[in-house]
Amino acid sequence: MANGNSAASFWTQANALLRKNLTFQKRNVKTNVRLIMFPFLLCLLLVLLQRLVDSQLDKAENKCGCVCVRTQGDTCLEEKCGLEYSDLDQVATCPVPNPVEWPPLLQVPAPRYRAVRTENFPFSGYPDASCRTNASCPVTMLFTGANQSFGEIISGNMIPSSFIPINNSAAMASLAANVAGSSSMTEDTNFLEPAFFSDLPIYYLQSQCTQNSTFSISFELSAAISRSQELVCAEGLLLWRNSASEVNNELYKGYRKSNPEEQIEEIAAGYDFLNSNRRIFNVSIWYNSTYKNDTGSTQIALARIPRSVNLVSNAYLQFLLGPGTKMFFEFVKEMPKPSTPIKFDLASLLGALFFTWVILQLFPIALTSLVYEKQQKLRIMMKMHGLGDGPYWMISYGYFLAISIVYMLCFVIFGSLIGLNFFTMNDYSIQFVFYFIYINLQIALAFLLASVFSNVKTATVLAYIGVFGTGLLAGSLFQFFVQDTSFPRGWIVVMELYPGFALYRGLYEFSQYSFSGDALGTNGMRWGDLSDSTNGMKEVLIIMFVEWLLVLVFAYYIDQVLSSGSRKSPLFFLKGFQKKPHSSFRKPSIQRQKSKVFVEMEKPDVTQEREKVEQLLLEPTINQAIVCDDLRKVYPGRDGNPEKLAVRGLSLALPQGECFGMLGPNGAGKTSFINMMIGLTKPTSGRAFVQGLDIRTHMDGIYTSMGVCPQHDLLWESLTGREHLFFYGRLKNLKGSALTEAVEESLKSVNLFYGGVADKQAGKYSGGMKRRLSVAISLIGDPKVVYMDEPSTGLDPASRNNLWNVVKRAKQDRAIILTTHSMEEAEVLCDRLGIFVDGGLQCIGNPKELKGRYGGTYVFTMTTSMDHEKDVENLVRGLSPNANKIYHISGTQKFELPKDEIKIANVFQAVETAKRSFTVSAWGLADTTLEDVFVKVARGAQAFDTLS
Repeated sequence: MANGNSAASFWTQANALLRKNLTFQKRNVKTNVRLIMFPFLLCLLLVLLQRLVDSQLDKAENKCGCVCVRTQGDTCLEEKCGLEYSDLDQVATCPVPNPVEWPPLLQVPAPRYRAVRTENFPFSGYPDASCRTNASCPVTMLFTGANQSFGEIISGNMIPSSFIPINNSAAMASLAANVAGSSSMTEDTNFLEPAFFSDLPIYYLQSQCTQNSTFSISFELSAAISRSQELVCAEGLLLWRNSASEVNNELYKGYRKSNPEEQIEEIAAGYDFLNSNRRIFNVSIWYNSTYKNDTGSTQIALARIPRSVNLVSNAYLQFLLGPGTKMFFEFVKEMPKPSTPIKFDLASLLGALFFTWVILQLFPIALTSLVYEKQQKLRIMMKMHGLGDGPYWMISYGYFLAISIVYMLCFVIFGSLIGLNFFTMNDYSIQFVFYFIYINLQIALAFLLASVFSNVKTATVLAYIGVFGTGLLAGSLFQFFVQDTSFPRGWIVVMELYPGFALYRGLYEFSQYSFSGDALGTNGMRWGDLSDSTNGMKEVLIIMFVEWLLVLVFAYYIDQVLSSGSRKSPLFFLKGFQKKPHSSFRKPSIQRQKSKVFVEMEKPDVTQEREKVEQLLLEPTINQAIVCDDLRKVYPGRDGNPEKLAVRGLSLALPQGECFGMLGPNGAGKTSFINMMIGLTKPTSGRAFVQGLDIRTHMDGIYTSMGVCPQHDLLWESLTGREHLFFYGRLKNLKGSALTEAVEESLKSVNLFYGGVADKQAGKYSGGMKRRLSVAISLIGDPKVVYMDEPSTGLDPASRNNLWNVVKRAKQDRAIILTTHSMEEAEVLCDRLGIFVDGGLQCIGNPKELKGRYGGTYVFTMTTSMDHEKDVENLVRGLSPNANKIYHISGTQKFELPKDEIKIANVFQAVETAKRSFTVSAWGLADTTLEDVFVKVARGAQAFDTLS
């Protein structure tokens, strides 16, 4: 195997992971196409729905009205269209070359809202609340200024004392001669004044109303539109206040704040004459801006405020020139307009909800990918082969960011190409900044939540519930709060701290600007609009940007504290400020000092190994590949069960060039020991050094020279065997031709090179092929320490022998720890063996030493009829009085014969003699096997544990 010689640099590791991710992405082209098609299909759906809506709006009954003026038979020769032939449902689409002249109106509160004196509104001059019972409350106007007598004269001229009769032939023009008003809301255009097309009456102001003060006017807008409107007298109440602050106070107290059904004390207007006198006319006017329509139109200032200005101007002229002087304010009118089709931008209306779902689709993809690597232990596998946290975070984050950017670009470009106003009308630079910040925040959230989940299915289900739940909650609840101007803005900001609501708010603002821009013929959102107090985009961008940075830092912190293989102290970031402790590897283990009783019970060979470790720890440098000093692992008890002692004070020294085999029954602690050595779990106590580095504090350094073949194959199913080896070879700093050569040698050594197997995806490998690939991964790059957990499991005899040859060659210049249940494998590969039982090392030595130490017997087996079982037993007792029967069933008996009491020739002679007396079906004499030693040691240890 080729040697990487040194640890791979940051950029080499990043390059390896990037290449692996790109290869993985290439394998998932169909998945990527389906991902990209989702926003395409959704945009197409919106286009189809828009076409359907447009086709319904384009019907004749919705177009400007037409009439045939010249016919020939059933054929219309000439048709005229226009406002005069339209009804109220059609006039919006008609051209209006000569807009209708509407009489100027005041904005007058409805009778039930007019200001009266109450406990909560205890100001002087207002009528009692009883006037509301018969709708006779006056319309109040407040006045103030520097000169009260001047102000009272001017205000007294504003409200007429008599009603000028209406001429029905010119109803609109003659109504302007009176001071008229309405409580109706304005529209965003004034082609049809809403006051004359609602069920609300028109009010005319008088200083005093008479009993017969209700009239009716009729007017005709076109041949298809005629209306009759009720005129109701409203008494004007003029109240003087000493200062502008008093006026402000009363106006604020009576302001319409939220629920229109609550008690409201509305005042029609306020006037501050300031320093006005006979030579100076300087007036400030308060008006009620509550009566804007839903689009926030300022049409009220164009249509209703001019009458307030005209009233006070006329009053001042009458003060100067006499009561007969008057500026006649005849009408207000719109600018001419061409014909306009009915528009209803469905994509902008539904865009906030639909596009929230589109963008959130990226979140489950990133989350499940990260959780998959965690669940399959692929990340820790990469880490154990030298991949640092820095390259992993940089490449993984950049990988998801690149996918998200491509996804969003396709989304925006496609939406623009098919003409969705949501994209085309809003500034693309604002869209880029918004989407870029959010997808970064979304990726950071995926990294944070990946540390919480350990199962892909659970993460996937909860992620998609979050996606659709966020959209539904935002569309049905959060949007309601945003549209409610009385809802505290602070709580809106609090809700926007949830990233899904922040995303929805930004998309909602885009949709509102595109919808209103399409309806009014204006632009969508521009950077200057972010300063608008009603625009929430600025606060959303700030919230998401700050959250992105905070979540990213917190996600990295949680990953370092909780992630397997890199778990650190919660205060690990203060490590640089802490005083570095003196090297402690020469100090005796505290746990060992507390375990003298256990040490006294150890076998001599185990004690000798412990003493060897103590001696090594006293040397200036540890020249052994692996040194374990009283390593101990205890799993805490759960659900009322006692704690589990998995590894009991293990001491072991392993030099370079040795293969150490760990034998033991299931649950003996072998895998727990390896998990501690490779960083999956931390030891409860004790220490271990790999190449002189402590596993408790320097695992990142150990990983650069370590190889692992785990008990279960940790492979990417969509990558080939060759791609696996190229990836892990790059992590071991192999480059160029050395990398290619090492990969080919590895594939050949484990018999995966020929027949196209190397280029087959690992998910299509058999179990044995996966094991061979895992062994090749553990050995590539010349690691100095290799852990193999049952490497030959599932292999056929030929593949197993081939694998043994690979391990034999590999152990020449590296230390290998190998666990196995195959005694044959242990004898062939291992220079030394250790038998584990219940977490403790029971014996240690090479296979011959163990058989000699624990197997000083022959095993004699004989099968006869059941009638001669006693004869067989007598035969054995004659050969060795200390023989021990170890097996007996249906005429077959096994005995252990001490080697120092018998000779093999005597056994053969005794059997030949016995054959003359009774029939012997089968017999045999065998030396002790390693399996016998294993069984004997395991049973002895378990019996001792039971007694103790």
